[in-house]
Amino acid sequence: MMSFTRAAESLGIQKGRVSTVIRGLEREMGATLLHRTTRSVQLTEDGRAFYSRARDLLAEAQDMQSMFANNGTPLTGRLRVDMPTELAKTVVIPALPQLLKENPELELELSSTDRRVDLVQEGFDCVIRLGPIIDDTLIARSLGRLRMMNAASPNYLGKYGIPRTLDDLLSQGHQMVHYTPTLGTRLVGWEYPEGDGYASLVLPGAMQVNSVQTYHAAGLAGIGLIQAGYSALAHHIKSGDLVEVLPDLRPEPLAAWLVVAHRRNLSQRVRAFMTWIETVLAPYFD
Repeated sequence: MMSFTRAAESLGIQKGRVSTVIRGLEREMGATLLHRTTRSVQLTEDGRAFYSRARDLLAEAQDMQSMFANNGTPLTGRLRVDMPTELAKTVVIPALPQLLKENPELELELSSTDRRVDLVQEGFDCVIRLGPIIDDTLIARSLGRLRMMNAASPNYLGKYGIPRTLDDLLSQGHQMVHYTPTLGTRLVGWEYPEGDGYASLVLPGAMQVNSVQTYHAAGLAGIGLIQAGYSALAHHIKSGDLVEVLPDLRPEPLAAWLVVAHRRNLSQRVRAFMTWIETVLAPYFD
């Protein structure tokens, strides 16, 4: 519960001094920032807006003070990041305890969604994106290329057989699960390396989905072959729930980027997070 008494204790000053400062700040701002009762103190709508803006300004000031600090200085302040859901779930979240332990004053706000968020409108410091960067007004820093793989469940392979060549995909009657962000759009097909590039083979589709998580679940259920990132499938491969097939014919690696809205968004926190995420993703890069 918020109170002037606790604020005074944490600051090492008298309670009356806190009240005086708050009243002076409200006069200066021309707005009531706090609702006061005999039992509690709560932020008003104006107070919440003021607090959010002040926190951002303080974070920027901290960044300016630490621009020339030695590497290894613990990070402080807020960092708001967005990334694909599956990447957050399988790779980033398991690695976060160590980052937060080393930076106990870092306030991390982690959004995980498979839509393309608006960095400016939604207030993100940076986002992790996979695949091509469509908006050339953004600043994108390459993190690496995530290894892709072909996989299927043991039950599926028991029914159709294990393909050893592209011809086997057709002769054995294999089916694939099709992933597309928008249902009903043109399907890509089975991607494989050819010459200096990549080509696709039209395979029957047992199912079409528009969610990465549903796509993986369909593969695990034995509905069809899937092509997905090693980072997402590694634990399923290790457990035996999925089996890699055609390892010499893997799809094109998926580019991973750290994206900011403007070069000035490359604060110390963002730069440090970029270095950290590169290290976390390194085992999954080609």
